[in-house]
Amino acid sequence: MEPVTSPRAGQPGQDPRIGQLISWLGTLPADLGIDAGSLRPASSDASFRRYFRVDAANRTLVVMDAPPDKEDCRPFLHVAGLLKDGGLNVPDILAQDLTQGFLLLSDLGYTTYYNYLQASPSAQDTHRLYLDALRALVKIQQSATTGLDHYDYGRFHAELGLFPEWYVGTHCKFELDEKTRADLETVFATLIEANLAQPAVLVHRDFHSPNLMITEALGAGADFGPNPGVIDFQDALVGPITYDLASLLTDARTTWDEPQQLDWGIRYWEMARAAGLPVPTDFAEFHQAYEWMGLQRNLRILGVFARLAHRDGKDAYLAHIPRVNGYVRQVAQRYLAFKPLIRLLDKLDQTQVTTGYTF
Repeated sequence: MEPVTSPRAGQPGQDPRIGQLISWLGTLPADLGIDAGSLRPASSDASFRRYFRVDAANRTLVVMDAPPDKEDCRPFLHVAGLLKDGGLNVPDILAQDLTQGFLLLSDLGYTTYYNYLQASPSAQDTHRLYLDALRALVKIQQSATTGLDHYDYGRFHAELGLFPEWYVGTHCKFELDEKTRADLETVFATLIEANLAQPAVLVHRDFHSPNLMITEALGAGADFGPNPGVIDFQDALVGPITYDLASLLTDARTTWDEPQQLDWGIRYWEMARAAGLPVPTDFAEFHQAYEWMGLQRNLRILGVFARLAHRDGKDAYLAHIPRVNGYVRQVAQRYLAFKPLIRLLDKLDQTQVTTGYTF
């Protein structure tokens, strides 16, 4: 999710959905104490969803605006129930109008992990927050997966297809020859088969700093429940157990060096084993598994960010591409199976070929 800093929502010249939203708020029970005139932007994301904050009695609430011709609120409601039952701090659903695409949610706070990290907090405070996130991840992976779709070969392959189409072709303006395209397909097949071989659990799919809310940890005067609050989970699937850990450790918006990745990776692995989750007993095996999962996810993200910029005009995502490219290189240079990918990246980046070590 991306922060929104535009003016208060209820001003003249507003778009039609704002008027609909304010009218809907006026129909909700009086005991909620909603002040519809206080509606103001909270955040948006890469989809058509928008979020607003509104004053209500002695608290604030969050309103989701999801245009029904472009978004479906039902997955959000379903996954929220699964995660709530699993002990996660997710928004309560206080009111809903699926016909108009509006949800009224409890507020989980004003500060995402990403926002907090921009203020350069101490290493000790950051570590404490990320241990909270790792504990939450273990709970997510113990949650029921009832009614969720599964990652399969076709879905993974379609996601990886965004890399050659949007990053290589559109963003880098590079045309793949037949051999390079075939080599890339071999890399994709290797990744997909390895990742599908992992045990499957509930996967958030975007378990990273913009979607984790700091709650009581800062002692900011308001209690939003146990840290962290978890949001933006509506795209959850059943998939590889390392997927969300890879999202957290190779965050597209926050750079973590390898020693930090390893530290949190080991701590998660220990928590997961203690909880009885099906992770390998050998950490080296587990380390390779989440690296390969992260490589697949970050290739997809390069394609997604390029598409958001070049198709949707959301140029802010271009600022994150060098970081994601760095994460891709970090893994690809380590394994012989991905040598063709490194050769391609060298051409795209117009860099000298460097020698990495291999496992």
